[in-house]
Amino acid sequence: MDFAYWLHEFEDAVVDRGRTPEPAWGTGGPLPAALIASLQRFQAGEDGDGASLIAKSARAGDADYLAAIRMFVAEEQRHARLLERVLGEAGAATLAGHWTDTVFVVVRRAFGLRLELMTLMVAEVVALRYYRALRDGAPDPLLSEVAGRILADEQRHVPFHVARLRHGFVRLPRGVRAMVAGGWWLLMLGATLVVAVDHAGALRRLHLSPRRFVADVLGLFRPVVAAVLGDRPAPVRDAVRQAG
Repeated sequence: MDFAYWLHEFEDAVVDRGRTPEPAWGTGGPLPAALIASLQRFQAGEDGDGASLIAKSARAGDADYLAAIRMFVAEEQRHARLLERVLGEAGAATLAGHWTDTVFVVVRRAFGLRLELMTLMVAEVVALRYYRALRDGAPDPLLSEVAGRILADEQRHVPFHVARLRHGFVRLPRGVRAMVAGGWWLLMLGATLVVAVDHAGALRRLHLSPRRFVADVLGLFRPVVAAVLGDRPAPVRDAVRQAG
């Protein structure tokens, strides 16, 4: 797999951000308590150093992939800074951590690169629907703008991880891939239900029912599984754009 393409994608995104004005800082205002609590939890999830993922990627022996992963981690850290600033303008602090993020990180780091990426992909697909809901339903224009910028990054992250995961699984027998898919679906379903319950108040403030959120996330996940573990490469970019 030639990851030079993805490295260029990340580099182009850096150039595009340099040409784009900053969000309208200073225009944010108070936010509903449920939305603040939700943003705090997502901000904690975005705010990691990526050391485990970078170390495992280095062992994969592909310089372009490692460089792209470093840029991916930098984008996730940028998301954390953006959300921190939005929270600050709403008069709210960030969290030192949250139990859902702690569990997620422990699970991710317990495995090798493929399974860490599979766990990470669960969060990325959930994020597609969450940031779309923020962009379209946030009561504050600044939050809506920031969510749209984060969503644009997430729409690139998902096919990037798909490319690496397919490369890692393509040579496994069909039966093994089917078992992997079953486990992946269980992980996604469990994680999505936890988010839907934990963020139910915020989702309703964004005019999205928790039930609809779960259905939409699972719908986004279906083409991801097919692209990674199917017999033939499946296009995932069009499906990801549904989140936009």
